[in-house]
Amino acid sequence: MPCPAATIFRGISSASGWEKGQVENQVGVIRRRFFVPRPRFKNYAELNAWLEDRRVAWAKTQPHPELSGQTIWKVFEAERSSLVPYVGPFDGVHAVPASVSKTCLVRFDNNRYSVEARAVGRPVEIRAYAERVEFWQDGQIVGQHARAFGRNKAVYDPLHDIPVLARKPGALRNGAPFKDWGPAAFDAARPAQAGPRAERCPPDGQHPGGCPDRRAGRRRGRLRRSAERGRSLRRGHSQHSCPPARAGTAPDHRDAGCAASELRAGRRLPTL
Repeated sequence: MPCPAATIFRGISSASGWEKGQVENQVGVIRRRFFVPRPRFKNYAELNAWLEDRRVAWAKTQPHPELSGQTIWKVFEAERSSLVPYVGPFDGVHAVPASVSKTCLVRFDNNRYSVEARAVGRPVEIRAYAERVEFWQDGQIVGQHARAFGRNKAVYDPLHDIPVLARKPGALRNGAPFKDWGPAAFDAARPAQAGPRAERCPPDGQHPGGCPDRRAGRRRGRLRRSAERGRSLRRGHSQHSCPPARAGTAPDHRDAGCAASELRAGRRLPTL
């Protein structure tokens, strides 16, 4: 949307060599007239609406510099039908190519934005505007967000990652795009949708004595390694013949391949 104050600048020829100084002088006049003291706004739309009202109010009270007895607003209304019609805002966009990470994120201006899962693996075109950021691929928009200012921010749209849940349902519980998303009833059902293991895990992932799933996984791993070691020792002992004992002596099991040698060293074989 063009600045409404632009209609105030009149009578400056685009071919004049002295136009630069005149334009800069007018910008200073507008700044002192409308922006002192400096106002604050939440977004550009609120700024433009406020500036439109201030500009019209000012034009209705100011006399025209050339036509005596008339205000600037009255002259503008009389000339409105002869002006070139407004066809839409100028597409002032900053376009750059970018890649999409495996987590459906695109980095731009020190921040990350989510895009649709189907865009992963192929480049996209970033079209950055003053108030929003668009991501295009094959002539279609695969992501659109309000532009984030600052550094190291992550902007998500959970709908972009919905197809990923078909392959990774656990992302509904631990995925960053789905945190603080949905009504309270949806949050209550989140552990059940994520699977039976999620019922034992608190939402924040903090466990006083360690995660029970991880402890159980480590215990199963130790038992599996012990069982595999027992099988290997039994196979080695079946292929190994202990040396015959001399009369009145015990068999010699010092060979590393003998299971009896393992037992004498205090290593008990697991029961299979």
